[in-house]
Amino acid sequence: MNPYILALMMSSVATGTIIVASTHHWLFAWIGLELNTLAILPLLAKTYTPRATEAATKYFLIQAAASSTLLFASSSNAWLTGQWSMTELTTQPAVTLLTMALMMKLGVAPLHTWLPEVMQGTSTNMALILATWQKLAPFTMLYITAHTLHTQTLLTLALTSTLIGGWGGLNQTQLRKMMAFSSIAHLGWTTAIITLNKDLALITLIIYITMTTTVFSTMSVLDTKSFKDATTTWTTTPTTTTILLLTLISLGGLPPLSGFAPKWFILNTLTYLALTALAVTLALTSLLSLMFYIRLTYITSLTLAPITSQMKLKWRLKPLQQTWRTTTTAALTTMLLPLTPLIITN
Repeated sequence: MNPYILALMMSSVATGTIIVASTHHWLFAWIGLELNTLAILPLLAKTYTPRATEAATKYFLIQAAASSTLLFASSSNAWLTGQWSMTELTTQPAVTLLTMALMMKLGVAPLHTWLPEVMQGTSTNMALILATWQKLAPFTMLYITAHTLHTQTLLTLALTSTLIGGWGGLNQTQLRKMMAFSSIAHLGWTTAIITLNKDLALITLIIYITMTTTVFSTMSVLDTKSFKDATTTWTTTPTTTTILLLTLISLGGLPPLSGFAPKWFILNTLTYLALTALAVTLALTSLLSLMFYIRLTYITSLTLAPITSQMKLKWRLKPLQQTWRTTTTAALTTMLLPLTPLIITN
């Protein structure tokens, strides 16, 4: 793709998200979502392969349906109340339609089936954008309208999402599909707390984006797309592979890594609000996700692919150039937990 066209598309994607984040008017938010969607379609299909074209088509159809539902919800609310403000969502049909539209855009179960297929059909860098940046605009709308949404509905969707995200990732052999189900599960945790503590939901999303960025950046550096590719990385790039393994364990939520903090906060909040059964169920469903993270960790570090050499490591290692994105997010992924007392006190 022409560098100028690429820069234009990327800036349009960023502009669409910024428009959504900086407005409280339904029409401007819808315009931002549409600009974001239309700008990312050429990026999804830029490899000119049938799978990339199929992924871009699926993404367009899903996002168009979600945007139409959102526009219908806001229009019906404005017709009944005369208000176009996103904070004045008071009618029951509009609340239901908005919840469905935002869950579809975020990829929360049971409206999640498009996400694994789209992420598998694109490049690693575009899958990173889909799993991180593209969540910001719908999450911003969810954050603004959280006080008007039904808590019980969102808690049910959250529990379904963590369950399906864990189950779906168990039988995956492709890393991008596995990370798609990881995204579904983590968004379930974020959705569970959004109406109870919006700031905690924001912290959870930020830590998730940091960890996911580290995983995809490391995958891009190692050029791994499947479990089979990951089995051969330890002998050539042990340091980078170690970063990947620590990040996967952090995604699973094991202490003392950063991924433990948001789950700890969420379970603490749910228990404080007498939602103990939900907290226990969420903790149990997270074990499903932890299973496929640990499986990949075991395959990568504790097993070795058949090699003719008798050495554990190759003497000629690959001279990889670590990017600033990988190194920065890797530090945040592994060492953020000591800052949690400061977060709690504030």
